[in-house]
Amino acid sequence: MDKLIVGCGYLGRRVARRWVDEGFSVAAATRRPEAAEEFEQLGIRPMLADVTRPETLAALPPADTLLFAVGYDRSSGATRREVYVDGLGAVLDAVPAETRRVVLISSTGVYGQNDGSLVDEESPCRPTREGGRLMLAAEEVLKSHPLGARSIVLRLAGLYGPGRIPRLADLLTGRPIAASESGHLNLIHVDDAAAVVVAAERHARPPQTYAVSDGHPTRRRDFYLRLGELFGAASPQFIERPGEPAPTRVGSDKRVDNRRMLAELGVRLRYPSYREGLAAIVG
Repeated sequence: MDKLIVGCGYLGRRVARRWVDEGFSVAAATRRPEAAEEFEQLGIRPMLADVTRPETLAALPPADTLLFAVGYDRSSGATRREVYVDGLGAVLDAVPAETRRVVLISSTGVYGQNDGSLVDEESPCRPTREGGRLMLAAEEVLKSHPLGARSIVLRLAGLYGPGRIPRLADLLTGRPIAASESGHLNLIHVDDAAAVVVAAERHARPPQTYAVSDGHPTRRRDFYLRLGELFGAASPQFIERPGEPAPTRVGSDKRVDNRRMLAELGVRLRYPSYREGLAAIVG
């Protein structure tokens, strides 16, 4: 059962390594030749393709499972819509109709709640930011496609891990963090997120959607206080962006419920909260 990854970056490579270690044949599409060389060293079969250029997708290999996990590269010259929404549609049209399963990496940014309320897969989606709106549009593209009946949507909370800690540079240089200190952060360690992808591909009954987080939302100030302690930095300072609408200025404030993920996918998180995750990174 072959796997195809479109968007084999920070998360996708970890998923690929898990599948390779389990004995699967894994192919990954990239528009960068240097990345193709790295894929080969990891046992991943590379192919050059660009989701914003449909003519390059004709040679996508058949696979039992497609993972769409693209990130946005500002240097590409493409818009976010061209990557996340139009790109997904182009890939879905290019892969064989017999593809058994499609896993889409979406975001908890599709929720627009700003009152600290608990949200799950059934909560209304009214995103206030462009990223959330585009992720929701991508979900709709998948839902309306013939392959949508075989799809799994994973709405990831904030992804962190080695080499990727949100706002760390601001904290270390003493720059104020442009967000409300009282809002909640919802997080998932990248290794746990990769485990969720593998478990969802194996156990979920499509079509299905999962909110993916560690289930321990924390106040933003508490997170950065702990981060400062680990890195020996001064206490964080926060500043709201003047002149912006309140939902954007303050940032979303919600608490993500991960109970469906835990119950249906059988995932046991290695890092059940940011405290264990950060300690392992700094370690």
